[in-house]
Amino acid sequence: MHPPGADTVLARHGDVNTKSNTVKRYMEDRLAENIEALLADRSIPGEVERRWNRPLIHTDEEHVDAATDAATDAFGVVSASPALTVDTAMGEICTALAETARACYDGGAFAVDARRADKSLPYTSEELAREGGTAIWEAVEDEFSPEVDLDNPDLTFGVEVREDFAFIYLETVPGPGGLPLGAQEPVIALISGGIDSPVAAYELMKRGSPVVPVYVDLGAYGGIDHEARAMETVRTLSRYAPNFDMPVYKVPGGETVDRLVETMEQGRMLSLRRFFYRTAEHLAERVDAHGIVTGEAVGQKSSQTLQNLGVTSRATRLPIHRPLLTRDKPEIVAQAREIDTYTQSTINAGCNRVAPDRVETNARLEPLLEHEPDDLFERAEDAAKRTELVEP
Repeated sequence: MHPPGADTVLARHGDVNTKSNTVKRYMEDRLAENIEALLADRSIPGEVERRWNRPLIHTDEEHVDAATDAATDAFGVVSASPALTVDTAMGEICTALAETARACYDGGAFAVDARRADKSLPYTSEELAREGGTAIWEAVEDEFSPEVDLDNPDLTFGVEVREDFAFIYLETVPGPGGLPLGAQEPVIALISGGIDSPVAAYELMKRGSPVVPVYVDLGAYGGIDHEARAMETVRTLSRYAPNFDMPVYKVPGGETVDRLVETMEQGRMLSLRRFFYRTAEHLAERVDAHGIVTGEAVGQKSSQTLQNLGVTSRATRLPIHRPLLTRDKPEIVAQAREIDTYTQSTINAGCNRVAPDRVETNARLEPLLEHEPDDLFERAEDAAKRTELVEP
């Protein structure tokens, strides 16, 4: 819901405010670029004004809600509000609040949340809230009996007064928070056909890191459906980052999987993970990525016990980022639905079919190396060289 005539979107950031002025300015510029890209990608008319502390999207009333949705898909945005721009004079603000009340307030309790950034104005935030509340009350009292509840209102009239304009708004739409995409270095994202890995990639994007998607083709143990699921999740992730290229590095892993199935029983899944990590390390060198992100969570699978994670992590010198490490599965599924990467889980993700009957939950590196193919890392290097770059 927005005030009649709404023409602006207020975008608010959070962690960006903790940075030095130089870094903050850089991140705010990056955030504005990302919002502009989202607007353009969705064919939403609007101009982003790069203001200190508060990026603004100037648009028209027809598109102000869509522009708000675009802003709240931008990493780094904590919240956004579709707003009406008015003069900073107390009378102008009260008139706009009264008109908004007549159009949007039809009962229940209300409150006015007034904030004044410019302390030189001839009124305080408290005075503005009081006068604004009176204007709202008088605008509707002939229609119904209004109520004021400052603690738990049914409708809050927001007023934000900046140096040269004031903004009237009725809702605050949450965004992902974090940092603007591109504010951190890129990472390799190991994307499978499952639910967890795209959520993990999203979490790194939320902290400002562009992701380089890598999909390992498991040959007979994967299949076209497995690959299609992975590509679809990358397409979804790319919609949050239209100004960042996200082609998928498709790794030929079928021969290595066959070799592991033929020669290993216990520890097979751990060696497969080690193959993934070493391949990702070679690809990271190629694209100047600075880490690997996976969807692993402690104890979710037998290969993801803390002991096993320690063994598999030693396959690479790169840091392995596991943003879902302590998350429960229902929470991960809920987030996958929220960001629209959730797909039907009835298709068996290939790794499950690679797993042996007897799983390893407490591996040690030295015994694993005795059973692991001696050329596992050579296979990883070769697979990286033979990687195919495909559009999702």
